[in-house]
Amino acid sequence: MAGQKTDQRDVYIGQRIAEQRRKASLTQRRVAQSFGMSAAQLQKYEKGTNRISAVHLDIFSRMIGVPMEYFFRGMPQSEEGMPDGFAEEAQTPLAEGGLVGLADLVGRHINETYPDETRRNIAAAVHMLERRLRT
Repeated sequence: MAGQKTDQRDVYIGQRIAEQRRKASLTQRRVAQSFGMSAAQLQKYEKGTNRISAVHLDIFSRMIGVPMEYFFRGMPQSEEGMPDGFAEEAQTPLAEGGLVGLADLVGRHINETYPDETRRNIAAAVHMLERRLRT
């Protein structure tokens, strides 16, 4: 991906690609040919010098028969100062706030997004659910 620096996550994925390629007894040349690229380019992916595209990673995972998630399992977190996602604010895992935190978040969203009548209908549905859960 032009213009984006690679980081330890690209190195990690590259190492996992190389490991699985060797386990499958595939050469860099053979894998690269199936991608329509040079073996040198595949080597850059494996070293983490270049970032592999999701499409190429999907093709490779199918070729060797491992799920895409394998390449991300155990991946180190992003580097200091790098955003963890696309959210403007830090995201709180559900486990920290539990369902109460989730209800608060949904309530704020509903208040900011929907008109009064819709909010009343949602509240009525929640109250009905509460009554059913108590019985």
